[in-house]
Amino acid sequence: MVLGVFNNSSTPAQLRAACRSAAFSGHTSGLAERHVQGNVTILPQALAADFLLYCQRNPKPCPLLARGEPGQPGLPALGVDIDMRSDLPRYRVWRDGILVAEPTDIADLWQDDFVSFVLGCSFSFEQALMDEGIRLRHVEHGRNVAMYRTNLATAGAGPFEGPLVVSMRPLSAADAIRAVQITSRYPAVHGAPVHLGDPAQIGIADLAHPDYGDAVDVLPGEVPVFWACGVTPQAALVQAAPPLAITHAPGCMLVTDLLNHQLAAF
Repeated sequence: MVLGVFNNSSTPAQLRAACRSAAFSGHTSGLAERHVQGNVTILPQALAADFLLYCQRNPKPCPLLARGEPGQPGLPALGVDIDMRSDLPRYRVWRDGILVAEPTDIADLWQDDFVSFVLGCSFSFEQALMDEGIRLRHVEHGRNVAMYRTNLATAGAGPFEGPLVVSMRPLSAADAIRAVQITSRYPAVHGAPVHLGDPAQIGIADLAHPDYGDAVDVLPGEVPVFWACGVTPQAALVQAAPPLAITHAPGCMLVTDLLNHQLAAF
């Protein structure tokens, strides 16, 4: 379905219903204004405790919003009708640490021991930035945010370890300072940036070629601003190489019924 069918006034229920019917499979940046979006990792129960510890040790990229019960596809804390088997626009299927498919539904893969984790997403703090007049070029252009693997290591837990992944938004120097202040209020959706300025200092060779998402230009007078990103667990899955794991496709988030302001720390 064409992304323009949905906009920032679409409701979470409308978006999830469209995902469930396979009518929508695009990225969710800029959609469902003021509602919390979440990164998703689904693992067998045998790995759930280690992954929970990985999240606890890496709260910037992996701020935990909800954890499901083994075998249960619902997450009532995030929405009464959520079904983790069908309510994302697109999933990623990993076998032995290798990406093997990007389906729009995982009902045929669901296991009785699967545990769902939903992590905070930077799409949630973007509304707070835009409310303060900060322009986000990827939203204005209808693109997914640019994401990059860095040379910064995360703290390991069991088999889970790997590099920090960041999302990048180009801002003027004044807007960058204001963005630090605004996003510091939202630790549950990555909080303040982890880096501003020279991407080479965190191991990014070329901003024009993101590892995930869509590139955006950094214009003269702008500073690239980098936030920890919820795609980080996907890099850790490559290292852990479980027989089967499922995540969201980058940018294709679970849209919840929670409101962004409910996550503000102050």
